[in-house]
Amino acid sequence: DKGEKMLKMWYSLLLCLLFLQLEANPGLKVRITQKGLDYGRKIGMELLKQEVLKETFPGWSGQESFLAMKINYMISKLRIGAVDFPETSASFIPGIGISLSMAHASATISADWRMETWLLKDQGGITVSISGLFIAVIFKVSRDSTGHLSILLHNCQLSVSRVKVKLNGGSSWIASFLSGYLQKPIQNKLDENLCLNIKHRIQMMDAQLRKYNVSSQIDAFAQIDYSLVSSPAVFKSHINLDLKGTVYPVGNHTDPPFVPAPFGLSNHGDSMLYLGVSNYFLKSASLAYYRAGAFNITISKELAATFNLNTTILKGFVPEIALHYVTACPVLLKLMATSPPVVSLQADRCSLQITGCVEVFAVLPNSTSQHIFTGNLVSSMNYKIT
Repeated sequence: DKGEKMLKMWYSLLLCLLFLQLEANPGLKVRITQKGLDYGRKIGMELLKQEVLKETFPGWSGQESFLAMKINYMISKLRIGAVDFPETSASFIPGIGISLSMAHASATISADWRMETWLLKDQGGITVSISGLFIAVIFKVSRDSTGHLSILLHNCQLSVSRVKVKLNGGSSWIASFLSGYLQKPIQNKLDENLCLNIKHRIQMMDAQLRKYNVSSQIDAFAQIDYSLVSSPAVFKSHINLDLKGTVYPVGNHTDPPFVPAPFGLSNHGDSMLYLGVSNYFLKSASLAYYRAGAFNITISKELAATFNLNTTILKGFVPEIALHYVTACPVLLKLMATSPPVVSLQADRCSLQITGCVEVFAVLPNSTSQHIFTGNLVSSMNYKIT
């Protein structure tokens, strides 16, 4: 059947494209080590404390029985007044992502309470002290179809050692009665909702990551694509991020006529962060800036005058100029690259070679310019990497 053959052909093509996408080599590599993860954990915990103290939480209502009387209560306006994370740790989970745990954490929550029965009504404030809180969360990291980093909740465990409830305001006997009855419901609410809240927050974080641009403009000439070409590779001691690392001219997202070759990072782990730069990244940057005209420079007569560049000085290089310009005239220079600069990156050095030409013009007294000569230029630079 012709239609079936066509379907199989498109299916095979799709598989080939998917395979090539999965096998794409990066132009840049980023490695975060355990030391970097620990630093991020410290910063993250401080930010988490600030955010938690700003949070408000939804209230709830319930019913308890006392003798033959039904007591309806409502807890509202929950807010955290203090929080402490004395023991935190973070680690890499190979093949999955990152584990974050908090032990012996504590928090103080304040809220409003209101109760009513067929006989009476009362209200006041409530203080909940939570201690011995343990939370262990595992984040799964991956790459989505657009090259964004994706974070999902892989696992969440928690336990609460103690919840102490103190009611303020209202009748003392009602406050004493409700304090005993509210302790268990509050602990149950923590057990039921804390991991759900964490999951919701991670989903919000993941949605925010998908909104970030995976390319940005470097300057007036070039932009860089730093999308992920594969899912992060997570090991026990570090995580590797493979980024496309292609530089394009602004407004022209055409891939260069060459592809990145495989390259790796050293196994040293004494720094927090490592950045690996490939020859492909440098070549794509060189080509992008060349196509955008960044290497075409005009030295005006005003700038030439600053350096005293005139036809008299040029007589030493081209004696024939003396025959045509008896009186010194300012000169105008046009420097142009005739091919993309050649960049070579080695383990201990980086070299750059620019091939171009220079056009020299004399600026006559009537302000018109006259071509004098064109010369070829080759400039080489070497930089030592330590």
